[in-house]
Amino acid sequence: MLSDEELLRYSRQILMSRFDIAGQEKLKSARVLVIGAGGLGCPVALYLGAAGVGHLTLVDDDNIELANLQRQIGFETGQLGESKAESLADRIRRINPLVSVAALNQRLEGEALARKVEEATLVVDCTDNFNTRFALNRACVSAKVPLVSGAAIRGEGQVSVYDSRLEESPCYHCLYPEQGNEDLTCSEAGVIAPLVGMIGAAQAMEVIKVISGVGTPLVGRLLILDAWEMQWREMKLARDPSCPVCSV
Repeated sequence: MLSDEELLRYSRQILMSRFDIAGQEKLKSARVLVIGAGGLGCPVALYLGAAGVGHLTLVDDDNIELANLQRQIGFETGQLGESKAESLADRIRRINPLVSVAALNQRLEGEALARKVEEATLVVDCTDNFNTRFALNRACVSAKVPLVSGAAIRGEGQVSVYDSRLEESPCYHCLYPEQGNEDLTCSEAGVIAPLVGMIGAAQAMEVIKVISGVGTPLVGRLLILDAWEMQWREMKLARDPSCPVCSV
């Protein structure tokens, strides 16, 4: 049940007949786990908090550095040295005090990661290293929790949705084998500032679509952006019948 304040705050979403009050109530009841509170995590968390996702958990063990401020729009110069997760959570609370936001200033691994994934309605991967992505994918497949994945580096980005509840959906491991993939970070290769906002906003939209059941999520599709040429491409993704993660 939405309060009068919520009906007014979210009125621009509720006005859309395909979304309506039912869609907003689904957002309110959802629990979204956001792994990574950096370039992608900032727009993802800010948009989801503003849109009315009822409970957000933000996970990041890093502190804010000067080089982050070029693109991580959740932070300010006066917050240098502070926890990313806690600072971003506080920013969301100031934007929308009607949602619950928890901050975990730690790296989730093993059983702790599995427990948090099992508690979530949906997980958003905003990380920048393959080891974490593979671990997160395994946990989501095991718990049958949808995973919205995004990546951005230089002037290139990509977004997809992996939903192990659906028989036809591949998982992240179907696309990227664990062997032969090496991490390339923004600190090594660079990244143009608005790119992370574009990819993060796309991830937030996919989260809302999956939770509300409105629209067609990027399941079995990989959306690829070349920001310098402003060209989006779509690749069809098939499930790997021999995938060691989702085929067992």
